[in-house]
Amino acid sequence: MSNLIRQRAIEGLKVDDSFKYSRTFTQEETEHFGDITRDYNPVHYDLRWTEAKRFNGLICHGLIVGSMICEFGGQVGWLATGMNFKFIKPVYFGDTITCTVTITKIEDSGRSEAEAIFTNETNDQVCYAYLTGRLPLDHEREILRLMVEEGDPTNKLT
Repeated sequence: MSNLIRQRAIEGLKVDDSFKYSRTFTQEETEHFGDITRDYNPVHYDLRWTEAKRFNGLICHGLIVGSMICEFGGQVGWLATGMNFKFIKPVYFGDTITCTVTITKIEDSGRSEAEAIFTNETNDQVCYAYLTGRLPLDHEREILRLMVEEGDPTNKLT
């Protein structure tokens, strides 16, 4: 059985289609992200630094929060061509962030635009992203359908 986002992609996405999902960020994930990206900014690791910057503790990497768009993209087969992020408020370890992705434009060629709004538990917006990419065309959606029919074995969100 597929998840809702993949199923909607198979059926065909439309302008104003919107998807919402949440994730809680941990210190361990941020440390792994720092290792992968080699981003060892002290704002993620040293309380003296965050105090000097007037944060209320260590914060997550902005791009690990922004990476929530990958869940949408990976499920629909969106091929990203551009991403523009605005980081508005810090995300602290243990914060649960909700990402809402809304498709704003689709051309016949599959070229598309979307926006993603990220909010925390108190409904404060912490990030915004403008996205461009390509949605799957009819024959690619058929491949997605076959993948789901086969149990979608490479998709850990099914």
